[in-house]
This record gives sequence, structure tokens and C-alpha cells, in this order.
Amino acid sequence: MLKFWKKGLTRTIGPVLMAAVLIGTWAAAPVSAQEPQGINDTFHIVSLGDSLTAGYEPGMNIHSKPYGFVDRLLEQGLYHGRTEVANLGILGLKTGGLKQYVQAIMDERAITAEEIQTGLKDPRAGQFGAEAPKVNPLLAQADVITVTIGGNDMMELVRTAGTLNEEELEARVQELFQTYSDNVASVVDNLHGINPEAVIVLADQYQPVPEIADKAVYPKLMEAAGQFTKLIEGLAKGFNDSGITVKVAHVAKEFVGSEMTMTHILKEDIHPNQLGYEAMARIFAENIWGAYTEPVVNEAGTPMGIIVGGKELKTPYKPVIVKNQNFVAIQDIVNAVGAKSAWSNKTSSATITYGDKTVVIKIGSPTVKVNGTSVSVSAPAFLNKIGKEQKIYVPLAALASGLGFDVQYNPKLRTVFINP
Repeated sequence: MLKFWKKGLTRTIGPVLMAAVLIGTWAAAPVSAQEPQGINDTFHIVSLGDSLTAGYEPGMNIHSKPYGFVDRLLEQGLYHGRTEVANLGILGLKTGGLKQYVQAIMDERAITAEEIQTGLKDPRAGQFGAEAPKVNPLLAQADVITVTIGGNDMMELVRTAGTLNEEELEARVQELFQTYSDNVASVVDNLHGINPEAVIVLADQYQPVPEIADKAVYPKLMEAAGQFTKLIEGLAKGFNDSGITVKVAHVAKEFVGSEMTMTHILKEDIHPNQLGYEAMARIFAENIWGAYTEPVVNEAGTPMGIIVGGKELKTPYKPVIVKNQNFVAIQDIVNAVGAKSAWSNKTSSATITYGDKTVVIKIGSPTVKVNGTSVSVSAPAFLNKIGKEQKIYVPLAALASGLGFDVQYNPKLRTVFINP
């Protein structure tokens, strides 16, 4: 068993990142697909960093969609209101690479993948670099900026810890720490320069090697991880003392003793599994909102979940799916958001008003009217008999969008989030 672990962990450092070349553009789309909508009350999160930010897991390919901690932060935000997230995680990124990337963003200039970091293997890195000028306005309006970085700098300790004596190991640890401190200080200074109001949440680094791998090396790695957390805490204190708001997401402690259950280490890969990414999301959410909302997964074959203004819509009139559209009882949504509705027997139509928006929905009509303008819908409203009652069921997306609400569907949870 020991031989297996040593062999596997030695190979983990490089090849797991090399494998990213083969997986194509599986991660979140670069900046052009996530530009701001200009809604004043939208909560904006920009996530910078390495493969942890990207949400990488082994076995991903060009068709894979990550479900990492950043994706979960979008969920958490939607429980609080309108939320947009830009995921700028780059596979294999080190602190020096992040420094170069953020400097280019600060300067509003394009940068090549090689200029970001020599030998960077992420196939999307060139596009991220080319669109660096577009990231500046994203960061300028961000409420929160999350950063995961340092793992690729520190991973050499996993490979060399067993070959160095205590003095040599300590000396190398301090060298790496100094590099980290210098680069991260530059990153934070530039982020603050772009957006002085943003809260920066900086994660410490979990140690992925379980004790079973090498009982002699494990304490050394845990000691280094502990020192790293203290280093980040010290940096955060210095930033805060100088007027830059930096919080520390203490993710490392969540993995202690659970390295085998919260990472893919059994697959010779150090990245978190779904349990690990969920733990990271919880720590980040607690830093951002003060709490973590446990999401409910609505299984296939059951009605989808509907969250309106952060609250679950509970109703005996269950949503139904017609022609791949979700339909809901109109009165449920009206009541949930505090809108007003009026029914016309003469025209078989319902008029819903909310603020300066008016939506008229006619039973059987292929269109709805939004402030007098006809908008096509792929499936019309209909009367749905539930017990002895007849309820008007309307296409959820058409109603919510027509009233100016933000509507986001989460396929993982089978839940639609509606925020006025």
C-alpha cells in the first residue's frame, strides 16, 4: 500500500494538470459569455485562481460541466437575491501566473498564455488572456472577489518532503512562502486598485495526502499546511490594517483526517471530489453571507423546486412540464412576489401587474403581452383541473421574465430561482 501511495502521489503533481490539455473547454466559459447585465441590485462575484476555482475533477472531458465551489456560490447567492458569477479559474495557475494575469487586467491589455505563465497547459488560457481587458469592468463592479491560489506552488513539498531533513524542508517552505507572499500582495493591491470596495476572500490550502500514505511525511506536510494558514492570516491582517478588506476562507481544516473521502487521491489526483467542493462552498458562503443554505435536490420524476425571493414555493398546485417548459399555477407566483392579478371571463385572460410591468396571459394564446407588446411563447397557458378546482397554469419563464424578474434554472438541483 505504501509503495502505491508514493508512486501515485509523485505522479499527481504534473500529469493531472497535463491531462487538462485533453479535456478541452470543459470549464466555465471565459469572460465574453459572462458580461454584466447592468442591474444595480445584482450581487456580483468574480472568482480568480487555479483549478480549484475552475472546479476540476479527474475524468472531465470536453462535454463535462464542472460543479465546483464557485458553481455552488452562485446557488447560495440566488437564495439571497439576483446574483451573477464570473469564473476565471485557470488550470495549473501559480501565484506568479495570477500576478501576471491580474496585472494585465489592471492595465486593460491582452496577454498571451505564455506571458501569464510559462508552460501553462490550460487550453482556455489564451482566450482568458486575450479577454483580460474585459475583466477589468467585471472586477470594478464586483461585490466579492474569491481567490484560490498557491496549491501549484506548494505541491512540490508533497514530492520532496520525504527526501529533505527538517532544516532543508523548513528552508524550502520559507522560500515558497516568501514567493507566495510577494505575489499575492501584488495581486491584492491591484484588485484593490481596480475596486476599493470589493471584499476579497482568500482561501488557505488543504493538504491532500492522507496519513496512510506515509506516517513519517504526514506530520511534516500538516505542519507546513498549518504554517501556510498562519501566513495567510497574517497577510489578511496586514491588508485589513491598511484598509483593504480581506477575509480568509479556512478550507484546509475541513480536509484534515478526511483526505481520502474529500479528494480524488485514490485516483492519484489531489483535487476535491463533490464532498470536498461542497465543504469549500460552505466555508466561502459563511465568509460572504454569514451562513450556508443547504440546497435541496429535487429528484427526477418529482416536481421541480421553485425558490422565489429566497423562499421555497410550497403549494398543493404542483408545477407541470409541457413541451419542456415549466408551468405553474399563476396565483402561486402572484402571491409569492406580491404582484396583483385580475381575471377576465370575457377574454379568458389574466392580467398581472408588478411595479411598472404588466403581463397579459390569455388561455390558449401563442403569445403573451408585456406592457402591450406581444411576445411569443412555445406553449400557451391552459386550465389545469386539480381535484374540483380549475387553475390557470402559465409558462413560468414567460411570466417571470415579463415581470422583469431574474430567472435562473439549476439542473443539478432541478430548481428554478426567481428573484424580483
